[in-house]
Amino acid sequence: MDAEKVGKSSRQYPRGCTFFEGDWDAIAPFWFPIAFSHDITDSPIAATLLDQRLVIWRTSQGISVANDLCIHRGVPMSMGHIDNDQLICKYHGFHYDASGNCTLIPANPQATISRRLCLKTYPVREAYGLVWTTLRGNGSDANLPQLPEWDEPDYQPILPDSIDINAAVGRQMEGFLDVAHFAWVHHQAFASRDNPVVPPYTVTPTAQGLRAEYTSTVSNFPKELQHRAPKDFEWLRIFDVFLPFAAILRVHFPEGGRLCILNAPSPISARQTRLFSPLCRNFDQDQPLEPVYEFNRQIFSEDKEVVEAQYPEDLPLDLRSEYHIPADKTSIAYRQGLAKLGLSKTYTA
Repeated sequence: MDAEKVGKSSRQYPRGCTFFEGDWDAIAPFWFPIAFSHDITDSPIAATLLDQRLVIWRTSQGISVANDLCIHRGVPMSMGHIDNDQLICKYHGFHYDASGNCTLIPANPQATISRRLCLKTYPVREAYGLVWTTLRGNGSDANLPQLPEWDEPDYQPILPDSIDINAAVGRQMEGFLDVAHFAWVHHQAFASRDNPVVPPYTVTPTAQGLRAEYTSTVSNFPKELQHRAPKDFEWLRIFDVFLPFAAILRVHFPEGGRLCILNAPSPISARQTRLFSPLCRNFDQDQPLEPVYEFNRQIFSEDKEVVEAQYPEDLPLDLRSEYHIPADKTSIAYRQGLAKLGLSKTYTA
């Protein structure tokens, strides 16, 4: 390889990659959230996506994302600091601009800087209060989940804390899409074991993945607010799935209320997931947000307990590997969608 091109390329796969190479190839072109926008201030921070260690920093040009590595002596750039729009390595003070190009070597300030002395950078988008990147995408927004309500004036954007889950991202996603578990996993939060029946519902393919429309009498109000639901009100829940690992749930509340939840899990590794869940609503906007945060934590914590215990740990894409019931229509379609992306039957995330 031409020595001048070393800095502009990267390892084909991250060091210590926990994914099958074919699966990593299939997933890497998509956008994933890696941090909250509000956390990227005057210091670089570290993140990991698909086993790739990343550094995130902000300059006057916006947010940048690169491999967390100074190729001079292998020190993480997230250990450094920012000064005058320059990301500065902690070890020898090498300066890098927002594009990842080295601009100064303090020990040899007059030296010509080689083109190979640069950081491997990635496309960046800020959306829904999150920083998104793609490790092999071309920067097109085609695969970015679309939640237009986030920016609409009638909706209140809400940004709960992230949740770390010691489980494969596919298992987390399928759990979010599953409607049969409400009565059993969330009976203390909002559902009831006296109402476990899943009525027939529809699943249709979309350009991004699939849509499931599910209507039932299971209230979405927290237990302490169940009195606000009219008797026998039918709750419509619409799941829009953006393959491979994002979904928006739109819950239709009484009196025209809408709650939109973006389930945006970020695969740190094959068995580690960081869940981001921005949400917005067009009701109760004069109410305090702490109960919303607490309810969100309760729901996803209840899911986490189950998902972390599942085995095989990976989501089986061979439909013969697990038994399915009519209530699993969304899960079946989701697994089929992942398989069409080229993920292996022994998919490792």
